[in-house]
Amino acid sequence: MDFNKIKEAAQSYQADMTAFLRAIVKNPGESCDEKAHIDTIAAEMKKLDFDEVVIDPQGNVIGYMGTGDRIIAYDAHIDTVGIGNIDNWTFDPYEGYENETEIGGRGVSDQCGGLVSAVYGAKIMKDMDLIPEGCKIMVVGTVQEEDCDGLCWQYIINEDKIRPEFVVSTEPTDGGIYRGQRGRMEIRIDVKGVSCHGSAPERGDNAIYKMADILQDVRALNENDDADGTEIKGLVKMLNPKYNPDWEEARFLGRGTVTVSQIFYTSPSRCAVADSCAVSLDRRMTFGETWESCLDEIRALPSVKKYGDDVVVSMYNYDRPSYTGCVYEIECYFPTWAIPKDHKVTKALEKAYTSLYGDKR
Repeated sequence: MDFNKIKEAAQSYQADMTAFLRAIVKNPGESCDEKAHIDTIAAEMKKLDFDEVVIDPQGNVIGYMGTGDRIIAYDAHIDTVGIGNIDNWTFDPYEGYENETEIGGRGVSDQCGGLVSAVYGAKIMKDMDLIPEGCKIMVVGTVQEEDCDGLCWQYIINEDKIRPEFVVSTEPTDGGIYRGQRGRMEIRIDVKGVSCHGSAPERGDNAIYKMADILQDVRALNENDDADGTEIKGLVKMLNPKYNPDWEEARFLGRGTVTVSQIFYTSPSRCAVADSCAVSLDRRMTFGETWESCLDEIRALPSVKKYGDDVVVSMYNYDRPSYTGCVYEIECYFPTWAIPKDHKVTKALEKAYTSLYGDKR
């Protein structure tokens, strides 16, 4: 395999790839509103003579190069988060910009740029006869990842009935080969109270005050150490063989984390005691942690136990329709994963990287 010719081919497509990327991000493409992105990608795949281009019922665009039975997949989610306060941008996030070293715009790195690379990479593989015998290359532009990472691939595997030999994610890694990722789940804590007039708050039961106690315990869970005398042992404990038989894998990925991401309340007015309060927790998980253990960990916090039946700890579900109207409900739990360092896929990626770019990252 002549890696210099591969690089030369890629270089020859630089202008086309740049134009393609800017054409994608020219249109907003937030989760559940990605149609303009998908249509742009499908049109480019057809222009480049992909052997097959389909848009599945959920709205994912799938392009194939080659006709073998075994599938090697390249994935890029093509939805983005919003732009926030546009006054904080130094350029138009959709019009974008480019210079000799960079392209700017909402979604160019996360993750539309990866999609562009995969699309043109598949074309180069076909043009240079690099697709392995009996295989075909599958390039997927997936939807709703920012809302619910993993939803699209559950749909592709379970409903489209497609199961590749392996998948290369085009998430940006600053040139690194990443062979694992912490898991994630979304937890909700609901607290009940009793409202009363604000002039006599002692007659009620303020749900916000209860939640304030719970949030201090959640913070301690994230920040504390795991010393024997620590009442709420921090999540760092999962790196300790004493608490986690999978501690070696956990040290590879790093400790889990938890943070409050949203807060809600109900109250009859600004002159009354709040009768409910709820928060969302973003929980990142390492090896040895499960969704059950993470929920039980919150339920075991001193303040949660103190308030007993007035507290409910649960996991979110996701049921938002895709831009096609498809509803594919799942729990908001995305497991930890890792591929062994000596796995043949890892070794193949290492060889490809060093052959193209050398030993230094």
